[in-house]
Amino acid sequence: MQSNVPLSEMPGWVLALVGVLVVLQLSLQVYAFVRLLKTPEERLVLGKKWPWILIILFGEILGAIVFLAAGRKPASANDPLASADGPAPGERAARAADVLYGEQPGSAIPVDGER
Repeated sequence: MQSNVPLSEMPGWVLALVGVLVVLQLSLQVYAFVRLLKTPEERLVLGKKWPWILIILFGEILGAIVFLAAGRKPASANDPLASADGPAPGERAARAADVLYGEQPGSAIPVDGER
């Protein structure tokens, strides 16, 4: 059994598959490097960027997948409706009900800017 097959004797579909895998690996690594550079260090799991550079570079496709899947902490979400100067949650719910179902008799909350 011959273990080393010359490249010229490989079937065309094998060469095409290897080409697709090489392009996939390189594009995934480039994407992981770009995401790493755009991510602040406080959001990284290991705390520094240099270990992730080594993992992505030497881990090949698996290193890039590991970084993209588990290398970053989720960003904190800011609730724009929970601001201190906005209406209270109960008032927002009453206003939404008035807008959806019409103002009910006795409702003291103005709708559409009415005062």
